[in-house]
Amino acid sequence: MGSTRSWLGVVAQAWRIRLLTMLEYKANFFMWFAFTIAYHGVAVAALGATLYNFPSLAGWDFREIAFLYALWMLGHSTHNLFFFSIGDVPVYVQEGTFDRFLVRPRDVLFQIVTVPNQQWPDELALAIVWFGFATWYAHVAVDWVFLLAVPLIVLGGVLIDLAVSLMVATISFWFVRVDTLRWVVMSLEQEFTRYPVSIYTRGVRILMAYVLPYAFMNYFPAVYFLHKSDQGLTVVPWLGLLAPLVGGLWFTAAYAFWRVGLNRYQGTGS
Repeated sequence: MGSTRSWLGVVAQAWRIRLLTMLEYKANFFMWFAFTIAYHGVAVAALGATLYNFPSLAGWDFREIAFLYALWMLGHSTHNLFFFSIGDVPVYVQEGTFDRFLVRPRDVLFQIVTVPNQQWPDELALAIVWFGFATWYAHVAVDWVFLLAVPLIVLGGVLIDLAVSLMVATISFWFVRVDTLRWVVMSLEQEFTRYPVSIYTRGVRILMAYVLPYAFMNYFPAVYFLHKSDQGLTVVPWLGLLAPLVGGLWFTAAYAFWRVGLNRYQGTGS
């Protein structure tokens, strides 16, 4: 019990520092919030422009794709709020400052996650608002299944994002510089999750469903909620409800890989 209280105290202190930073630099917070709105506004406008020229993409209209994008935003923004600092691991390794985490009594990953930073809840707040609007706009039935499933699907999306970012961070123990790999992975997620996976080639569909399972963050759940028929992967409609299971399995594998990489890093005497 004492150990749990101690860990929770560290988390609370990290969030206290974030809150104080946000209050201290209010102008910076509102600037970032404006940037976040502009960034996602441009993305949604681009979707609208595409659907204006092509009213339907593989049977999906703008309302349905807006819901698809909102579902991805929820999981992705939640991950960024709590776990964005994992992306700094390659920087720590390059600069030789990663060793400081090894000499402290806390778990290394826990320390990295609780490093004070300027990740604020602006994107998550926007995601919640947009998801509420997109759910209404797409005429999604808000029943007890929806209310129970959405938080679990968001959790699954967070775990998928976390697993992928943790794997990329771990690779830096061997190759140090993983900037290109990280950019490729981020681009794959941000570009290919905006549209239904069914519009892409078979290779991309397999990549997004089974190699980097971003399709479980929004596409498969959206297929279920919108009563769509998947085209190209031939999956059962309820597959999207397995997002938390897929996320949990991927995170378990990623954490095991992290432990291997951490042991390797310590073994080099770095």
